[in-house]
Amino acid sequence: MFKDGFKSGFVSIIGRPNVGKSTFLNHVIGQKIAIMSDKPQTTRNKVQGVYTTEDTQVVFIDTPGIHKPKHKLGDFMMKVATNALREVDAILFMVNATEPKGKGDEFIIEKLQGLETPVILVINKIDKIHPNDLPPIIESYMNELEFAAVVPISALQGNNVEPLLGEIKKVLPEGPMYYPADQVTDHPERFIISEMIREKVLQKTRDEVPHSIAVAIDQIKQREEGDMVDIHATILVERDSQKGIIIGKRGSLLKEIGSEARTDIEMLLGSKVYLNLWVKVQKDWRNKSTQLRDLGFRDDEY
Repeated sequence: MFKDGFKSGFVSIIGRPNVGKSTFLNHVIGQKIAIMSDKPQTTRNKVQGVYTTEDTQVVFIDTPGIHKPKHKLGDFMMKVATNALREVDAILFMVNATEPKGKGDEFIIEKLQGLETPVILVINKIDKIHPNDLPPIIESYMNELEFAAVVPISALQGNNVEPLLGEIKKVLPEGPMYYPADQVTDHPERFIISEMIREKVLQKTRDEVPHSIAVAIDQIKQREEGDMVDIHATILVERDSQKGIIIGKRGSLLKEIGSEARTDIEMLLGSKVYLNLWVKVQKDWRNKSTQLRDLGFRDDEY
């Protein structure tokens, strides 16, 4: 049972790579649950963030950006993105105000046409354009699809995020509280920790590395004495040259990655962390179904 007037539902966030979906999600939830990078295809799995107020609960699904698959991992990411359009109560179609409408946007619009689900157009990064540039952008999308609402925002600065949440509430049905009020994500800590490590690798390595890496958490163990958690993790790459890049001269880059990831993980866990990172070459792991399943990419879940 739920109290009268309480609204709840599942809301999918969809858009081209690097439009700011994860930035928006982290801002709304109030803490980091989705990793951020200026490189496209950062998000690989759907990330559920839970936003709860006295009269509303919104379960956000942040999807991988739409792109043309080049390997089995890419196929998985596309399947996650398109399946997230089904059986949700509303869809946020997020676009980048600083970029013209492209083929990726057209592809998404094609997927959205014919759906009965309410679609809200979210124009992100308005802090980077002149206000006079906004009306033509809105018009270019309004001609393609009928939207339940159009909301320009800056996810980075938080501009207009509250009005957007208000528009989402309008289209949600009355329903139960799916998660406890203090829960912000349905992902286990192990998953979020692996993503925090991967984020630092993405931020610190050159273009040839990012999409070839994955992070496997080998062990998380609370020490019996003292406030310390031991975490052992392996960064998987596809080539020996990539391993050398991530480790860096005399291990310097790997130390930087570990130090910055540890800071985020300590904030997540609320305790001191000893983080031990290894780098391992696993050739062509993105095309190996068994390896993908071991890393949590399971087709049968979607």
